[in-house]
Formats: sequence, C-alpha cells, structure tokens
Amino acid sequence: MINYIIQVVLFQVLFVAVYDFFLSKETFFTKNRWYLLGTAVLSFVLPLFKIPTVQKAVPQEYYILLPEVVLSPQKVIEKAAWYQTITYLDVLFWSGCILFLIVFLVKLERIIRLVLRHGTTRKDNYKLILLPNETKAFSFFNYIFLGNDIPSQKREKIIQHELVHSEEKHTIDLLFFEFLKIVMWFNPIVYVYQNRISLVHEYISDAVASKSDKKENYINHLLADIFQVEHISFINQFYKHSLIKKRIIMMTKTQSKKVKQLKYMLLIPLLGSMVLYTACSNETSNVEQQKENSVMYLDEAGINKQIFESKQSYMDTYMGAEEPKTNKVELKDLTSLELSEYKEVINRFKRRGQDVNFKIYEGFENKDRKILFIDMSASLQKVKSNKENKIEGEEVPFSMMDKAPTFPGCAEGDKACFNRSLQRFLVDKFDDSLAKTLGLPSGRKRIYIQFKIDKKGNVTDIKVRAPHPTLKQHAEELAQELPKMQPGEKDGKIVETGFVLPITFNVE
Repeated sequence: MINYIIQVVLFQVLFVAVYDFFLSKETFFTKNRWYLLGTAVLSFVLPLFKIPTVQKAVPQEYYILLPEVVLSPQKVIEKAAWYQTITYLDVLFWSGCILFLIVFLVKLERIIRLVLRHGTTRKDNYKLILLPNETKAFSFFNYIFLGNDIPSQKREKIIQHELVHSEEKHTIDLLFFEFLKIVMWFNPIVYVYQNRISLVHEYISDAVASKSDKKENYINHLLADIFQVEHISFINQFYKHSLIKKRIIMMTKTQSKKVKQLKYMLLIPLLGSMVLYTACSNETSNVEQQKENSVMYLDEAGINKQIFESKQSYMDTYMGAEEPKTNKVELKDLTSLELSEYKEVINRFKRRGQDVNFKIYEGFENKDRKILFIDMSASLQKVKSNKENKIEGEEVPFSMMDKAPTFPGCAEGDKACFNRSLQRFLVDKFDDSLAKTLGLPSGRKRIYIQFKIDKKGNVTDIKVRAPHPTLKQHAEELAQELPKMQPGEKDGKIVETGFVLPITFNVE
C-alpha cells in the first residue's frame, strides 16, 4: 500500500510539473481544466497496471505447516493485549481522514447555515442569497452569495461571473479535490491541484464575463475595492486577493496560438513511461528494499508452491534434494536486509539442533528476488528410513489450494481466521499447568500435532510428537475435540487436507 501511495504522489508531481512549466501560461483554459482533472484520476489508476502472476496447480492431498504457536512458562498461549494488535500507521491515517472529514463537514455546515439564515431569492437559473453587512461574493453549485454592501452597479458583473461557475459545474471539481484531501490529507500535491484548478475556474469565468464589456472596465471592478473573502476551499470566490493579479495578467494576455496545443502531446511519452514503470516494477524497486509475501517452493516448476500473505520476507525459500537450476548468488552480493534474513534463518535452524546446508540462488520467476535453498536430501532420506517413528509432513513445505478448510464462525476459505480460531481454541483448552509439573529439563521444547480434515470436515489421523507422554496424550485429546469444519477444495472438488501444528514453549 505504501508503494502504491508513493507512486501516486510521484505521478502527481510529474503531472503538475508538466502543467506548470508548459501549460499554465496558455489560454486554453477548458483544456487545462480537463488536464488537471484527468491527470489527478490517472495518478491513481496507473500504479494498478501490473503483470499478473500465474498460479500453479497443487496436489490434492498434502500437509500444511501452520504458524508456530509460542507458549510461555506461565501460560501455554499468551493472549495478546489489545494494543499489540494495533498498527499505529493505520491509526494515524484514519485519524487524519476523520479530522479532515470533520473540517469538510464544518465548512459545508457554514454554507448551509448561510442559506437557511438569510433565505434565497429564486432567479431563472440560479438562487441568490444576500448577506447583510458583507462584501463577500462566491458561488456554490447554483447558489450565488452576494454581500449586501457590494455596490449595486457591480453586482451584475459578479453574477455573470458566478453564473459561469454554476453552468460549468466548477463546484464538482473543487469537491472532488476536497474528497481527495480527506483520503490523502498527507499529500501536499492534492492541495496544489486544488489551487491550480481554482485559478483555471476563474480564468474561464473571466473570459466569458468580460466579453460583454470592455476588459478595462471589468478589471477596474476587480481593483476598485478591497472585499472580504470566505475561507472555504470548495467555493468559487469572485474576490480572492491572491488570485487577482494572475487573473488580470491572463485577461490581458494575447490568445495562445492553436499550434501550442501540441504541448498536450507531452502526455504521450509521460504516460508511456509511467505505464512501463508500473507494469514492470516490483515492490522492491524502490530505493529502500521492501518485503513481499513469503513464498515456499518444493520444486522449481512451482507445482508445490505456497504463498504466505501473513508472512513477509526479503527472500523466498526452496526446499528440495536437488539444487535449483538458476544462477548461484554469493553472500557478498546480498543486500544488507537479505543477509540479515539469511543469518536469522540459519540461527533458527541451529537453535532447533538441525544441521542443514544453505545456499542462495536467483529466483525462479524473478531473478531479482533471491531464493534460499535448503538441501533436504539427508532429511528426506532420514524420513524415509524412519517413517513409523517420525511425524509425516514435519519438514514438508507449505502448499496452495483453491479454497482452504473453514473453521466454524469464519468466512469461507479464510486462512487467517482459520489460524486465529485454531490458536484461540488452544488458548481456551490447553492445561497450562502440565508443562510446569512434569520435571522436564530446562530449555525450549516443542509439540507437533499432525491431523487431517477429511472430505466430510472431520478431524482424523491425529498423530502427536511431544517431549513427554503426558503432553502427548493431552495434545491428542485436544485435537480430538476440534470441531467439524468445512473441507477444502481444489479445482472445484472437495479434498482431504493435512496439517502440522508446531507448538513451542520454554521450561525454566
């Protein structure tokens, strides 16, 4: 999401830069208006151009290694405090949105209050609201607000000007950018866009209103007095001091030659480069390397491939008996973030007492995305020779299905809810006093629960490996108490699915 926002802001900066340097001085006011509106929308659409990845088929029956459950000595599963589940960046974002929405509603309420307080006078194609003891002049849709203290001889010109705003629906443009300010309150370019289009609106209205009289007389109306201004960003104001000078300069400017409309052709190479960038770039193409969804491969063809949306990493993993056929990568060629992740994986295996051979290779689908190769030849041979005493699937990597089994109370196929519900089940059921009364040696211990969800949704084939018979029996009883679930699907067919649930705890 952050990468998407960065791209949106970058594209808006480029679009505004082209406008300021090449288009803002020309008298093609209507075209400039549509340029600003169109590019503001395009900046949100262009980053969505991506090259879709192809999902591969997977076997019908396989074991999925569930997220590890870490237990404390005092409590088998520690319930996370509510504040630990909060993403503070999200809180900041939504707080800003709510604040700017409130500001918008307050401004809107001020306009509604003016209408209700002072009433309207219906005209042919607009509604006039006279403001007592005021010299303000502005419009909102077909409502034209005029201060009663504005001289009567000037009101006609002001109304002509504001009618152009009404007929051209300029208020919709301003409200569009006002809504963008609510959802992208942190983006300064949105404010620049709104400022630019407000000025274009005035150019359009001035060009139409000044035709019925000499431009000198019209300009004199602008300069004659100092008028009050209503500080609301989504209304069209006749007297806005910061824009008066620019409006006068543009009214006295010679009409731009039609050949200068070719400047709009600059959009073609600009859009082409943006589409090329977004279509071919990866999440890691930014200056700072970004994590992606972690991917586990069992074979290079991707037949057994699992994508973990809940786990982010700088490198993918390939577990197999044969080395990948892609180019080998030396440790010195890794980025600091990739090297840190590499060392973390090695240390994790060492803590488990597992001696595994690690190597780094270029990715199967993306050469820039490195793959950590874990040589499983020795482990697979050991599993084969000691199959009866070892839980099947312990070292089998993740796999992918079209629709995961569904835990009761979860949305259909919701993997994240499945994991949460399974862990919550353990929170409620596991007897946390057992680990402290069995006389186990100090250190980190593990329990592995293997089970299947058959085609009817029943939990079957329960196997447990634990450091003590009492823990093994207790884990088996818990697995037998798991509720009936909705089975998983592959290629539209209901399939049997196997799971391995690792549970880790410390004994002091």
